[in-house]
Amino acid sequence: FGRKSNADYALQTAIIARRVGRPVQMVYSRAEDIKQDFYRPAVQSRFKAGLDANGKLIAWQNTYVDKHEPAEAPLIPYAVPTQDIGHVASPTHVPFGAWRSVDHSQHGFFTESFIDEAAHAAGRDPYEFRAEMLKDKPRLLAVLNRVAQEANWGRPMEEGRGRGISLQESFGSIVGQVVEVTVSGGKTWVDRVVAVIDAGYAVSPDGMKAQIESGIIYGLSAAMYGEITIEQGAVAQSSFADYDAIRMHDAPVMETHIINSGAAMGGAGEPGTPGVAPALANAIFDATGKRVRTLPVIKADLRSDAEASPSVAAVGA
Repeated sequence: FGRKSNADYALQTAIIARRVGRPVQMVYSRAEDIKQDFYRPAVQSRFKAGLDANGKLIAWQNTYVDKHEPAEAPLIPYAVPTQDIGHVASPTHVPFGAWRSVDHSQHGFFTESFIDEAAHAAGRDPYEFRAEMLKDKPRLLAVLNRVAQEANWGRPMEEGRGRGISLQESFGSIVGQVVEVTVSGGKTWVDRVVAVIDAGYAVSPDGMKAQIESGIIYGLSAAMYGEITIEQGAVAQSSFADYDAIRMHDAPVMETHIINSGAAMGGAGEPGTPGVAPALANAIFDATGKRVRTLPVIKADLRSDAEASPSVAAVGA
């Protein structure tokens, strides 16, 4: 998604065709495609927050390290009186390009994960904590309220299961998501994803739902498994054996609901992606009490204390 915005393959084909003097069709193998891609840039962020005596969020600081400075992605929709958002440029020798939802994917994960941490630090419900800071933004609040309603937010979860929420505005659209997970033996299963989108007006509701659910699977694949590593100057991954994705057998149940607010029409192809990673991470915390601050999820140790240190029975002589 976005790979065709880089024309290296066209240039290579043209050079070969010119040299051999005849039409050429070039097809990358799976390994070549993975190893010669343009990748989502690595980004790191450091957050600080301030709460008053009543648990209200009054200060927000985000300093992120990235190759470039996106205009809107690091911004938050919540009414926080003091905000400090800073950028440190960091060059990279890894080629990067367009990735579904572009900078919103990284910053959505950062901001919606940390707003959840702030809610728990304040001893507040994550949904209610967000809602109180959106009183002056009725369109955003309507999406948040609707996704909480459709997901039956507040319903008790069984032991080992958790629920997380996120709210993300991108490409002129607003998407709220709730993810439900089961964590057992250190492994995570995504059981259900509920999404609500306000893109102004849905000309093709079925098409919009398909786009959102496609974006959910794309975002879950990256959040759960997606990692590119560089070894001796080259990409180590070469196939789905070492670069996995969500497949039919582990795909969650998905529900998508549409709000036709009449606002200016926004996109649907990308806004379903950035909110799913933080909702997933927040759900994992709800299930385990452990925060996932680095993706992909498979790198995190989510075992309980009992699972991490099993008792060893003594064997007599």
